[in-house]
Amino acid sequence: MVGSLEESNKALVRTFFESLSRADVEAVRELYADDFQLWTAGTLPFSGTSNKAQALEGMRGILSSFPDGLEFSIRAMTAEGERVAVEAESDGVHTSGTRYHNRYHFLLVLRRGRIVQLKEYLDTEHAREVLAGGSAAAGAAGGDDR
Repeated sequence: MVGSLEESNKALVRTFFESLSRADVEAVRELYADDFQLWTAGTLPFSGTSNKAQALEGMRGILSSFPDGLEFSIRAMTAEGERVAVEAESDGVHTSGTRYHNRYHFLLVLRRGRIVQLKEYLDTEHAREVLAGGSAAAGAAGGDDR
C-alpha cells in the first residue's frame, strides 16, 4: 500500500503532539526509542543534544511551568519515508503570568514505530524571555553541537 509508512508515521507524530499537550510524559516515553536523541536550536539552557532520559526530564520541567497546560497545534505536516516534518505552534500561560506562544519547525525521524530523533527549531528569543527568564546561559542539556 503506497504511503502506508508515511501515514503511520504521521499518525504517531500526531499522538506525540497530543501527548505533549496533555503533559503526558509517560506516553511520550513510550513513543521514544531507547536510543532517542533530541536536538534543540540556539543557546538556551536546554539547547543542544539530549538523550532520552535528559529529554524527558527537561520536558517535565518545562511543562510543569504551565499550570493550565501548554497546547501544541500542528499547522502542517509532511512525511517521506522515516522522516516527518512538522510546522507547529504552542500556546500557554507560564507560571510567571506571561503568555508563551511560539512557532516551531520539528523534524522527527521514526523507526519501527518509535521516534529516534527530534530536531526542534523555534523562536529562541521568545523562549529565552519566557522559559529561561532572559538567561543567556548555554547548554544545560547538551554541548556545543548546535
